[in-house]
Amino acid sequence: MKLSLIRNTCGILRGQRTGAAAVSLSKRCLPPGPSSSDLVLLRAASATSTGRSSAKVAFNLGKHPTKEGIFECDGSLREVVQNCNDAVAALQRKSSTIQPTLAIVQSSEDDRMWQINKKVAEMVGLNITQMCLSKDSTEDEVIVEILKLNEDPSVHGISLQLPPSFLSSRVVNTLRPEKDIDGLSDVNVGRLLRGDSERSFLPPAASAIIDLLENHYVPLEGKSVLLVGAEGPLIYSLHALIEKSGMEACKSHCNAKNLQRQVMQADAVVLLGEENVNVPSTWVRPGAAVIRENQMSILQGLGHLVAAYRIQNVIHSSSRWLQEQQHRPWSLRCLKLKPVTPVPSDIEISRAQTPKAVTMLAEEIGLLPEELEAYGRSKAKVRLSLLDRLQSQPDGNYVLVAGITPTPLGEGKSTVTIGLVQALSAHLKLNSFACLRQPSQGPTFGVKGGAAGGGYAQVIPMEEFNLHLTGDIHAITAANNLVAAAIDARMLHEATQSDKALYKRLVPSVNGVRKFSPIQISRLQRLGVHKTDPESLTPEEVSSFVRLDLDPNKITWHRVVDTNDRFLRKITVGQASTEKGQIRETGFDIAVASEIMAILALSNSLQDMRSRLARMVVGTSRSGCPVTSEDLGVSGALTVLMKDAIKPTLMQTLEGSPVFVHAGPFANIAHGNSSVLADKLALKLVGQDGFVVTEAGFGADIGMEKFFNIKCRTSGLKPNVVVLVATVRALKMHGGGPSVSAGAPLPKEYIDENLDLVAGGCYSNLRKQIQIIHQFGVPVVVAVNVFRTDTEAEVELVCQIARESGAADAVPCDHWAQGGRGSVELAKAVKEAASKPNHFKFLYDIEMPIVEKIRTIAQKVYGADDIELSAEAEAKINYYNQQGFGSLPICMAKTHLSLSHMPEKKGAPTGFVLPIRDVRASIGAGFIYPLVGTMSTMPGLPTRPCFYDIDIDPVTEEITGLF
Repeated sequence: MKLSLIRNTCGILRGQRTGAAAVSLSKRCLPPGPSSSDLVLLRAASATSTGRSSAKVAFNLGKHPTKEGIFECDGSLREVVQNCNDAVAALQRKSSTIQPTLAIVQSSEDDRMWQINKKVAEMVGLNITQMCLSKDSTEDEVIVEILKLNEDPSVHGISLQLPPSFLSSRVVNTLRPEKDIDGLSDVNVGRLLRGDSERSFLPPAASAIIDLLENHYVPLEGKSVLLVGAEGPLIYSLHALIEKSGMEACKSHCNAKNLQRQVMQADAVVLLGEENVNVPSTWVRPGAAVIRENQMSILQGLGHLVAAYRIQNVIHSSSRWLQEQQHRPWSLRCLKLKPVTPVPSDIEISRAQTPKAVTMLAEEIGLLPEELEAYGRSKAKVRLSLLDRLQSQPDGNYVLVAGITPTPLGEGKSTVTIGLVQALSAHLKLNSFACLRQPSQGPTFGVKGGAAGGGYAQVIPMEEFNLHLTGDIHAITAANNLVAAAIDARMLHEATQSDKALYKRLVPSVNGVRKFSPIQISRLQRLGVHKTDPESLTPEEVSSFVRLDLDPNKITWHRVVDTNDRFLRKITVGQASTEKGQIRETGFDIAVASEIMAILALSNSLQDMRSRLARMVVGTSRSGCPVTSEDLGVSGALTVLMKDAIKPTLMQTLEGSPVFVHAGPFANIAHGNSSVLADKLALKLVGQDGFVVTEAGFGADIGMEKFFNIKCRTSGLKPNVVVLVATVRALKMHGGGPSVSAGAPLPKEYIDENLDLVAGGCYSNLRKQIQIIHQFGVPVVVAVNVFRTDTEAEVELVCQIARESGAADAVPCDHWAQGGRGSVELAKAVKEAASKPNHFKFLYDIEMPIVEKIRTIAQKVYGADDIELSAEAEAKINYYNQQGFGSLPICMAKTHLSLSHMPEKKGAPTGFVLPIRDVRASIGAGFIYPLVGTMSTMPGLPTRPCFYDIDIDPVTEEITGLF
């Protein structure tokens, strides 16, 4: 192989250089000094048959330095440097911000090799930094520094110019292969040996040796090269490169008995390493070249050639890195399903399927290793840096799954979501992602059970999905209860201390110096005090700073726990004698009802979450001012507790399609949707032609309305299609069928065919829900979730009336029994609807008065004639307007079992007035929530909870009884 071809495999890009790149040089010492190998041409006996003289082979070593301080050679150095210049220019045309950077790690005070690398880096326009280790550094200390460089995104290449005693296998293989530009690691050597030169790095010394040989022999084919030296990465790489160039290579040791005979038979001899090998001139055949690789003659020009090839590898590494930052085509390997009849239990189906390792799934969908934080084998957190990497990538299609007004049994929105994604991915071969809420532990152990889908359309492993997952809800519980503890502690200290004593403790003297923390300076600024010296505050300023003066009767913050515990709905705290009479009534909510959960679901970034947590109003002062978590000084600590929870969790469906599980806000008093961040990450990953399917809580009148008016306002995202889930069972109920309840047998009306009840439900509730969706300007596809008791005539009637009512299409789905194959027609209908014009709009202007926004929802969505405000609700609205909260969106808190406020009113009630008994605010989350009727934020356990059936096999650790 010609040298030019070898260079091309190293990633050299050719093109016209448009301008010199800025050079950044730095030196970090722990203390100093380098050592690296160089090449010395010892001799070349007589002239070669090609007429090349030994002087030319020796790169004109006898010449004086040029004005740049680099000796002339026969053009190889200039050629490599020019190619590097062209490659850097090409990189910067692709990305103006990229700057290839080389980090050199050395452990001696000899800076000659550093100077050579620096000189070549200057010629190319490359950043270079030096890390000098002490000669006494231990192997572990060297590894620690390498790991730091591995994790530094600004470093594209690492060169270990260390003595052989430092270059143990453990040290060398600590290098990330993509930054190992000297080609020392087992991964890079292995790739080269198996012929994968596109993913490996050629050792710079090996490239220079091949260059020397090419200058000495034309052509190279048929020549024999003897490699003398100890086994190691360089000799393996050289052996592979020499044979790839058409030459014959053999290896020997310096103490081999037949070394003389081997030297005399070789066309070229390469002496590798520091051993003092004596090769008398009488051993060398006429015209043969002898090349030594060691630390000698660094200033004779060859060191610059090695440095140039090293720089070339850094540029190649930068090019690979830049390519990896782009959106990559998916290589999703779908898992095969073998549905059986009758359909087994959910947990049996889940256990029968072996999920892919989450690292494999991540690679298939274009995630980089550094963007993944694995939690075991089957789930992982995904870092938000992905959004920066793919910021220029167009979003995919955005699909919302909503539902008609459900029965207490639920109508299968999660199952439809998963079945649809399985159909899109595994059967239509389209990139698709499901984004689901994380289930609460309360329903899992209570009456409802888990929420991983069901049948052959579920997230696996379902045990992990339903139990703890990655601990996000526990983080929310800890953060929420820290706020509660801060409130009570602050009230106690304010009640029992003077202003001076409070100030002394809040701003203590540390080593004789008092200073405000950043969060305290923030509070001072909100008070209008622009001082940073604690000694400069007046007594009045000190008093306003230290006293939040919370009114115990107007504290709105509750503690939370992720368990259905009805006896915690109202409690009394502060009864111990140590609390000095600070007794008050409060209560617990279920953890997912915490405002922090709503904030997690609506945050666009870590900074956005920090700001929202700071704005949370926890109560009111006696003077009528809102008190926030920032006033308490706790918002920074809350963000720390939530720093991992903000990252979505990656899982998979039964058919291997990717799923983001993230956030699970209470659908009654919050917006009931999964997170903005999960949707945004998924939309970037699927690409422009892909699909992201997410789910709204409860019926379209609650979850979908909040999705559009709250979540879409926050995220800036616009949905392409709404999938409206309907069941024959629910439609019969809305058509006049008897009530149904969890745990009780279904009445015969729901088991036997009854077209009249189905039609009645379609013309009332289904048609009304389609009309609600049309108000937002989004196409709707009705998905009829088929149950075993449904007849073909009933299902066909639903589809017919849905189309007549304005649905773009309506199709039956049998994903529960068949998996993705049972939702292929739905997937095709969604794809078709997504291609149609979309005229998405919000239901109301955000600047409308609070009362008018509430009235708009009541009339246009619920079908009410008007609203009726209680005196308390009116007073709250006036207060929120005074505090500047009037422009927040509305999050209605009402029953999900009816379009009205009356759970028993089915179909599409009319002629009613919607009563608003109270109005509250989640300022951090960013919405006002009016209360329609009584909302319980702490469920209770039934007589026979689900936990009666849940157990674990102590031998196999298999969980039983979840479903």
